[in-house]
Amino acid sequence: MTTAATPRPCSIADALAVVGEKYSLLVLREVFFGVHRFDGLARNIGAPRGILTTRLRRLVDAGILEKVQYSDRPTRYEYRPTPAGEELRPVLLRWGDRHLNAVPPTVFEHSCGATLDPAVVCRACGTEVESRSLTPRFTAPGWTAAGPE
Repeated sequence: MTTAATPRPCSIADALAVVGEKYSLLVLREVFFGVHRFDGLARNIGAPRGILTTRLRRLVDAGILEKVQYSDRPTRYEYRPTPAGEELRPVLLRWGDRHLNAVPPTVFEHSCGATLDPAVVCRACGTEVESRSLTPRFTAPGWTAAGPE
């Protein structure tokens, strides 16, 4: 039996624990724009260096970014998105552009020449996913749509 004091097991909460902080999201923005080195990230984000270091470490530990050495003397690293990090790109780029800006401050062009308008599609059938076509199935023991059983 799950008590009311126990929060619902949730991938959204788990994701927020990793990327749900301002500077973590701004790091991802810059990496998606092609800024990979610490000094460039610090300049473009405006985060204190200690906070930036902590956020980069968290994103690397979570498997969203990877550290790639680019210099031996002195040892220097840059930060590149992993496949898991790349999966965040369309979500982060699309929402703000669609709902917060009349004119997106940055657009991405696909290799075909069109402005990118990402879509979520079902891998099984290939159709674009709409929220009304989704039904949650709870796999956490003791939980239903209404909450704990």
